[in-house]
Amino acid sequence: MKIAIVHDWLVTYAGAEKVLEQLLKLYPEADIFTIVDFLPKRDRAFLTGHKIMTSFIQSLPFAKTKYRNYLPLMPLAIEQFDVSIYDLVISSSHAIAKGIITGPNQKHICMCYSPIRYAWDLQHQYLKESGLDKGLKGWFAKYFLYKMRIWDSRTSNGVDQFIAISEFIQRRILKVYRRESTVIYPPVDVDSFELCTQKEDFYLTASRMVPYKKIDLIVEAFGQMPDKKLIVIGDGPDMAKIKAKAGANVVLLGYQPFDILKEHMQKAKAFIFAAEEDFGITPVEAQACGTPIIAYGKGGARETVVENETGLFFEEQTIHCLCAALHRFEAKEWNHATIRQHSLHFSTQRFLDEVTSYINNSMK
Repeated sequence: MKIAIVHDWLVTYAGAEKVLEQLLKLYPEADIFTIVDFLPKRDRAFLTGHKIMTSFIQSLPFAKTKYRNYLPLMPLAIEQFDVSIYDLVISSSHAIAKGIITGPNQKHICMCYSPIRYAWDLQHQYLKESGLDKGLKGWFAKYFLYKMRIWDSRTSNGVDQFIAISEFIQRRILKVYRRESTVIYPPVDVDSFELCTQKEDFYLTASRMVPYKKIDLIVEAFGQMPDKKLIVIGDGPDMAKIKAKAGANVVLLGYQPFDILKEHMQKAKAFIFAAEEDFGITPVEAQACGTPIIAYGKGGARETVVENETGLFFEEQTIHCLCAALHRFEAKEWNHATIRQHSLHFSTQRFLDEVTSYINNSMK
């Protein structure tokens, strides 16, 4: 059986790439198709030995740093890939990949991280954060997203079966595409994290610094609580803005290697997660260390955190709600072994077993 895996783009080693890595362990003979491949050398080991085909966007000016600016061309780019020789096509998609064209004798299974967020229910948030909610540029952006919704809806018909990475995304797939899906939670490498019951007096958050992650909200909340220490790990476009808001009790470490991240996850009093995520791997990793979570109570966190057992929720993305959650957190006792045990429900082996069974049954 010839297998192709179609991935949106390879530029960072984040959640979708961790799923791709496990899919390649299941299907080491698979070829990879992707819009662009600029994944840093330090993150590429899992791609060794695989044939990788990129689109014409790879060669366009400034594509390495401005690949997102070519989003209007990506539907065309993904449709230019010829995957007609493959029996099974797996699209690993949060944007474009599921638009790959397949024939009636091919099976197309979509591992869907989300329908295109910024074209559907998060459109208004995306436009506002990008400064595209008004003016001539705003009208062009709105028209493009309108056309993208038409394309995204149409290409959902080319998918034979959808896998959703959470019940939250399952509901979004049904809402947007009117398609049923099966939930298989993403793989979390919980075996690489060890339980630590000796916590130190600091809170931790770790993320790419982009607007929807709400790192600025967390930093501003700690500005209201100068007696509490926050450590922030991660880098990204919003780094300068967040640094400007950080008080003396906030330490910005920037990008850190895995060992440093793990050490901080193990020792933190709690891990703070303020984004509305499709799933959210990092909070599960923190729980694998026995570290409780303080999370925004929407999205995938509702499925990975057990309230009052492995963490607490705050109901609004506001400084007041986050501060109140921290005060509630400090009034509770936490069983770190129980928190660690819960994380094992999201292990890599569980993912591999579920995906293998699902695809084997689909190909009968």
